[in-house]
Amino acid sequence: MALSFEDWYKQIPIVTRGYLTLAVATTLLCALDVVSPFSLYFNWTAIVTKYEVWRLVTNFLFFGLFGLDYVFHMFFLVRYCRLLEENTFRGRTADFFFMLLFGATLMTACAPFLNVHFLGSSLTFMMVYVWGYLNEHVRMSFLGLFNFNAPYLPWVLLFFSLLLGASPVMDLLGVGAGHIYYFLEFVYPRMRGIRLLKTPMVIKFLFETQQAPEGLIPMGEPINDALNNPLDMAGQDNLQGDNADDAPAAGEAQVH
Repeated sequence: MALSFEDWYKQIPIVTRGYLTLAVATTLLCALDVVSPFSLYFNWTAIVTKYEVWRLVTNFLFFGLFGLDYVFHMFFLVRYCRLLEENTFRGRTADFFFMLLFGATLMTACAPFLNVHFLGSSLTFMMVYVWGYLNEHVRMSFLGLFNFNAPYLPWVLLFFSLLLGASPVMDLLGVGAGHIYYFLEFVYPRMRGIRLLKTPMVIKFLFETQQAPEGLIPMGEPINDALNNPLDMAGQDNLQGDNADDAPAAGEAQVH
């Protein structure tokens, strides 16, 4: 029996649910002309001289007005944010929130030099990058045309965006932030035995009921792909394995 929207929404983990809710609410307020997108975008001058500090947050929440492009953005946001939170960061909600905060900070530091205004899509691309490299054995298919492993997903999406005439800056910004986080969190500790990224205690306190004991996370995390997502598109994903290593034998994910 298919889940109702309410049941599906309640099953989304807390950080993903919070991000989705704020993103939809922001777009709804803009669509109703309650809030103007011009008061939300990243404007370093306004932040510094007029103290409009909310722009540091709101630029990650606006993905454009309702439409097909917006649906695709929400699909990727919910899908990969949820996959990371439910699997790689299961029981480590504070660490997952810190990952998003770390990525957002890197992007914010770069934004004044890149002339970008809304960074939500870059943050989503960062999550796609991290998920792909943590699930290197997952096989995916692009529109049924060719198959590839999950780490190539960000590059396939980037190439497809270029074909549609979009600027690669936003996607590359997400790739850069994702690579820095992936290296510092998962590669460097195994090389040197030292963790450079540590979740601040104040964040752990906020999510203490969600937190599990600390420890390095294995590179291959189990994948729970039964999202029962009303935004799911037919044929989007056929993964059925219990973990990433089983995925090639169980089926292939399809990218739209």
